[in-house]
Amino acid sequence: MIKYLIEKEFKQLFRNAFMPKLIFIFPCIIMILMPWAVNLEIKNINLNIVDNDHSALSRRLVDKIGASTYFHLTMLPDTYEEALYSIEAGSADVILEIPRNFEKEWINGTSPRLLVAANAVNGTKGSLGGSYLSSIIRDYTHELQSEAPMKARTGRSLPRMALSTQNLYNPTLNYKLFMVPALMVMLLTMICGFLPALNVVGEKEAGTIEQINVTPVNKFTFIVAKLIPYWLIGFVVLTICFILAWLLYGILPAGHFLTIYGFTLVFLPVVSGFGLVISNHSSTLQQAMFVMWFFMLVLILMSGLFTPIHSMPEWAQWITLINPLRYFVEVMRTVYLRGGGFAEQLPQLGVLLVFAFIANGWAVQSYRKSS
Repeated sequence: MIKYLIEKEFKQLFRNAFMPKLIFIFPCIIMILMPWAVNLEIKNINLNIVDNDHSALSRRLVDKIGASTYFHLTMLPDTYEEALYSIEAGSADVILEIPRNFEKEWINGTSPRLLVAANAVNGTKGSLGGSYLSSIIRDYTHELQSEAPMKARTGRSLPRMALSTQNLYNPTLNYKLFMVPALMVMLLTMICGFLPALNVVGEKEAGTIEQINVTPVNKFTFIVAKLIPYWLIGFVVLTICFILAWLLYGILPAGHFLTIYGFTLVFLPVVSGFGLVISNHSSTLQQAMFVMWFFMLVLILMSGLFTPIHSMPEWAQWITLINPLRYFVEVMRTVYLRGGGFAEQLPQLGVLLVFAFIANGWAVQSYRKSS
């Protein structure tokens, strides 16, 4: 019996001329555009520098900052008030003010105080711009110290501490390696969540659900037949994402593909079952779409896709504990960046299994079959 129900689902899917194309085109568009549009690197920050000293050291600092790829030196205003006006006008993001006697204070052994003012209307751009600028100034300070080391009273040079930075798991700081695995989770959620959400309610509007209701098919068999096609579609979409990530960005997981497929085996019934729950409780396609979009928006934004979970307020972190996307995003990034296997991710697997049981049990219970 279930064989014919699954066959019916695939026939209904492929009778729609648009839906099969959407399943293949949507992942391609997202994988091509999103990693470039959702860029976690902030570059071309508009910078104004107020040089009150006009010395050799201050001009050298201006040239060093101007050579950075992160900043676009837009103006060298004469006063801080003039630079502040450019921020209010939207032509500058960050201001650096070099004080008078900058070179004199440095030669005398005192630490000159520079002012970095960032436009915090765009909090991310402002904070990162200030951080980048502070890093450049620190490097410049080290350069000056190495060129003219301070002498101790004993006549010997003071020792300098060497600092080396090691970026574990992502040595080139490639943000795509962090973003692309999470985008795969978002794609699986949207395709394998939305399509089941529109399935049952679509049959209600078409009137074909009544033909199923008068058959001896039980509710469990009916829900399983609804889940399996989207479960298979999810694997196809995931495979397309793997190929595109490799072809477009040269990204391959440090771990094994089988680990990802194994967790996908559990994750897909979670989102598909949740979609069927919404479909069972909806009366129209419009209602199902709006309800599903509401939940998808919340789940995706609180999955750690854009904002690290540890950067969220504590109350928001508690909410993410009931978000299945959070656990699958962690799995994808762990496999891609660190090469994690099943053993170290058993807690995520256990939580996803609980979510799968709850979602599909609720889907079976909420389907009202009248025979």
